[in-house]
Amino acid sequence: MRAIVIEQFGGPEVLTTTEVPEPEPGPGQVLVRVEAAGVNAFDGKVRSGAMEPVFHTRLPVVPGLEAAGTVAAVGQGVDVTLGTRVTGWCRAGYAELAVLDRWAVVPDDVDAVQAAALPVVGEAANRSLRLLGVQAGETLLVHGASGGVGGLATQLAVAAGVTVVGTASQERLGRVTAYGAVATEYGAGLVARVRALAPQGIDAVLDAAGRGALPDSIELRGGTDRIITIADPAAFDLGITFTSRSEPDADDLAALLRQVAAGTVSVPVAAVLPLADAAEAHRLVDGGHAGGRVVLVVRPAAATP
Repeated sequence: MRAIVIEQFGGPEVLTTTEVPEPEPGPGQVLVRVEAAGVNAFDGKVRSGAMEPVFHTRLPVVPGLEAAGTVAAVGQGVDVTLGTRVTGWCRAGYAELAVLDRWAVVPDDVDAVQAAALPVVGEAANRSLRLLGVQAGETLLVHGASGGVGGLATQLAVAAGVTVVGTASQERLGRVTAYGAVATEYGAGLVARVRALAPQGIDAVLDAAGRGALPDSIELRGGTDRIITIADPAAFDLGITFTSRSEPDADDLAALLRQVAAGTVSVPVAAVLPLADAAEAHRLVDGGHAGGRVVLVVRPAAATP
């Protein structure tokens, strides 16, 4: 089968398209004919070798943490009809076929691009909100409220009755407002702007941007309690919780898919590229300013079995 492979560590140019053996599903897994695969910052860190101090990657390797497609085969203990549209978490999604470890059925009203863009950011958004314990009637400050995790967390919090103040770049403030949040720009004077927008005070902070807003967040909270970041390693020096351990949950994913189908939440997608353009996809994500998810289209929906 055709796949994108990392054969040596380096820049996006090391990603190559090649033929690799077809994978087989193990117990509890499904094999899917991939329609679309999400591109994550983690993929670029594996490709560059930046993750080597944390864990060793055996090369060559096919990257990709999430994919959407149709079920082509099932492992032992799996009861799902072949041809069912699913999305979920995998370890080699940049390919024509991928094995999903956890997955959920994709509703008819959700396309493959939205489905593939959802598992990783959905898990991170849900995990962050649970760690913060935000409740209806509270006020949440979200840094990076126009992006993947921040945007989804903003929508979920608003839907739960939370008042959200969301920071973003000037050109993306309209997106934050459309999510139902009160929008304000990054940068100098942030504390004063947030206090003016939320005179009731800030009950919790989610930093999904990693743009150095943690000191301002501490000032707004009056301490480090109920502040978490998924993006700023300065947290370790400031006594703030840095959360990165993924906890995939198929039921959570299914619930998010239903909300996407109902139109109550959406995942911002900045670019949709063919599988062969994986290097360009990595350049967009490596830059950190894509403005939403980047998704590789592996197989058009019409080609599913």
